[in-house]
Amino acid sequence: MALRHPTRHFASSTLVLRLPTRPFASSTARYISTTSPNHVQGSKSRETTLPNPDPSGDEPYSTMLKFHSNFMLATYDRAPPLFLKGKGSYLWDVENRKYLDFTSGIGVNALGHCDPGSVEAISGQAKTLWHTSNLYYNPWIASLSHLLIEKTRASGAMHDAATVFLCNSGSEANEAAIKLSRKVGKVLDPTGAKHEFVSFYNSFHGRTMGSLSATPNPKYQEPFAPMLPGFRYGTFNDIAAVNDLVTEKTCGVIIEPIQGEGGINVASDQFLVALAKRCREMGAVLIYDEIQCGLSRTGTLWAHSHLPKEAHPDIFTSAKALGNGFPVGATIANRHVSEKIKIGDHGTTFGGNPMASRIAHYVVSQLSNPNLQQGVLSKSKIFVERFERMRERYPRLITEIRGKGLILGVQLTRDPLPIVKAARERGLLIITCGTNTLRFLPPLTVSQEEIESGLDILEEAIQATRR
Repeated sequence: MALRHPTRHFASSTLVLRLPTRPFASSTARYISTTSPNHVQGSKSRETTLPNPDPSGDEPYSTMLKFHSNFMLATYDRAPPLFLKGKGSYLWDVENRKYLDFTSGIGVNALGHCDPGSVEAISGQAKTLWHTSNLYYNPWIASLSHLLIEKTRASGAMHDAATVFLCNSGSEANEAAIKLSRKVGKVLDPTGAKHEFVSFYNSFHGRTMGSLSATPNPKYQEPFAPMLPGFRYGTFNDIAAVNDLVTEKTCGVIIEPIQGEGGINVASDQFLVALAKRCREMGAVLIYDEIQCGLSRTGTLWAHSHLPKEAHPDIFTSAKALGNGFPVGATIANRHVSEKIKIGDHGTTFGGNPMASRIAHYVVSQLSNPNLQQGVLSKSKIFVERFERMRERYPRLITEIRGKGLILGVQLTRDPLPIVKAARERGLLIITCGTNTLRFLPPLTVSQEEIESGLDILEEAIQATRR
């Protein structure tokens, strides 16, 4: 049984998956879900009290997925829907069921699914040039690098941003930042004593061995221990501990201005100012990981755009929304760092290729729009006001609302997974983070109507799972 394009037959099976050629209409009845034989042959129409019930497991495509999953490395526990199409804030599955997406691919699809401008950039570049290698220049790698520096400085963020290293993912961007910090430390102290690296509990910086070593979560680290030597961990927002944490042996410090995977924990301005001051005193490179919280998700281009210059980083990293779904990452550094890097110190095969660079150039141009950023702030207010009303209604369930802009967390007193499932089966996609925290990362282009509709579904899901 060979897995082929979803519009074609699967060998040894009568199953046919046809990708719709036009946007799907929503169900004609709120609580009726129809499985169309035009999409999954052999399935029967069924009625249910839920509009989007998770598959029972006996559907033809469920059987197909179980077979093909035997050939996939089991790194994710995937939810049941098999998605075939996206448009704006919505996804549709193989059974033509419509879902409002408040995850945006874990903060990736900031412009929404299949954003027309992104599609145009991809299709235009696909007809021109995909890859040349980094042995040569291409116009888009230079243009994107210049745009990132220009927009960063104009936004009030990293005032001395100077150079860009383009790569393929957030982990790679952080890996580069770690390596650059080690190189700076070695230049400042050729004995190698200045090699220690500092990160913070509840952080997440990636899954390569360097970025994983900076992610002090036993769930991620223990299967691959021992970690790289020289990593130390501190408590987020603990100003009093900064001086003991960052020493003359510290070459770099990495921190998320808003911890995403760790629970949507916001670093206080006072903490970031104190941390930056100590890094400067000790000659340590300060890195802001803005992979999830950057690119206008907080209402400013970068989450640190509001900070005074003395709290700006020496390096910051970006990925996720940078390509709106196309793999691309970036490590932005100041001259203090980049002047110590020599040709051959680091590299990448695919980073900065014309395709990724052109798409990212378009995305940065769109996400740096002040009107979009103002919209993020106004939409955030709608979310927060509704969350506060929910907290008043369910005081034993909801204890805190955290975050900025459209990176928001709702702290619960119990496991949120039943609510996630109940929401999904009612047509809303949400995810979790930290400990018992619901995480909301909708497209930045989500409409007020879509927000209200999604939060109505969330309340239905909470009510349905009350104990």
